[in-house]
Amino acid sequence: MIHQLIDLAGRSSLNRRRFMESTAKMTLGVTLGSTFLGRTPAKAQAAAAGAGKATSLIYIYLGGGMSHLDTFDPKTSKDVMGGTELISTKADPIKLGSLLPKLAEHAPKMAVINSMFSTNGAHEQGEYIMRTGYNKISTIVHPTVGPFAQELLGRRGKILPDSVVVGQSTSNAGYLDPALSPLPIADPSGGVPNTMLLTEQDRFDRRMEIANRLGKQFIEKYKYNGPKSYVEYYDQANNLLKSTELEAFDLTGESGREAFGMNRLGQGCLLARRLVEKGVRVVEVVSGGWDMHENVQTRLQERVPELDQALSALFEDLEQRGLLATTLVALGTEFGRTPDINPNSGRDHHPAAYSTMLAGGGIKGGIVYGASDKQGKKVAENPVKPEDFLATIGHAMGVPLDQTIYSPSRRPFTFANDGKPIEALFA
Repeated sequence: MIHQLIDLAGRSSLNRRRFMESTAKMTLGVTLGSTFLGRTPAKAQAAAAGAGKATSLIYIYLGGGMSHLDTFDPKTSKDVMGGTELISTKADPIKLGSLLPKLAEHAPKMAVINSMFSTNGAHEQGEYIMRTGYNKISTIVHPTVGPFAQELLGRRGKILPDSVVVGQSTSNAGYLDPALSPLPIADPSGGVPNTMLLTEQDRFDRRMEIANRLGKQFIEKYKYNGPKSYVEYYDQANNLLKSTELEAFDLTGESGREAFGMNRLGQGCLLARRLVEKGVRVVEVVSGGWDMHENVQTRLQERVPELDQALSALFEDLEQRGLLATTLVALGTEFGRTPDINPNSGRDHHPAAYSTMLAGGGIKGGIVYGASDKQGKKVAENPVKPEDFLATIGHAMGVPLDQTIYSPSRRPFTFANDGKPIEALFA
């Protein structure tokens, strides 16, 4: 029977893919997807010379377009600022919007970039380039930071995934091996979903053995290495299900949860800290709700204090545990908001100037890089593209930025699309 299945699967690439996916479901009796666990490359790549000190990354992504004027790039003009006031911080020249009083205390840790600009004024395209370094096109899907970093630096652990994305229910690795996909955690308070066995342990172990034999025989017969990551996945999934490492995703016993805020952004930041402490290399925390075309002042009151509390608690927690020096914290968004308040009392999309932030992981704190003009309408000095921002992240992590990776169609790609890291931000 096994040989008949293998012969059937070998008749086409489509059959091969369906065969491996269906076999995983039938034989394992478990609903963990193939996006869960990564693979170990044959040879880990050397780190880039002169790189920073970050061994882990927490990338907080604010979906919708954070208003730079009401957060990290406030202005003195009341016509521009509306109801938000400018406040000083513990690190002059960093100025913040008045809804970020806690972060004002942590300004000496932060490097604020107020000269971001993009040519993408739509949400999907803007987010895509801020998370991959590439423009979104219909012919290929590019990997985000986690999968690309694992491909270039090698897999770090044997049980926990190398990268996790919090705030999403799905993920992918783009054109890279699907097994490199980040583990998606839609709700940070819910733990890892679908980890319960759907059958008895003995039966599960027998199915694991059958799955491994199927995969190995398939590879030997058709000289096709695609199933290799599935075979490894079976072993890693089994190890994970029997491991105590899953406890890292369970926040119920965590003391001080309230300090981060009992919302998805706050709990996502707390989960990110727990994961990097366990050795996970890249954790993305995705938070939506920043598209403020109407009633911007009301919407800011809903979102900015959550960010203020979550990010401040994250800084404090990482510092107390001795992790801030080796953990890069990045804050990004797809674009800024218009200096003009629209007729609906909101701010519209504004890719011509916006802000991001970096801290920890070898970054020099207490500084502002670049500037927008007096209205926050356009970049006035030291322009930074999304590719440059991601290249700075990669440089901090020791990713070889000039190393070429080829897609299955043999198209060449580099981490951050040949962006230039901002050397002035490194201590």
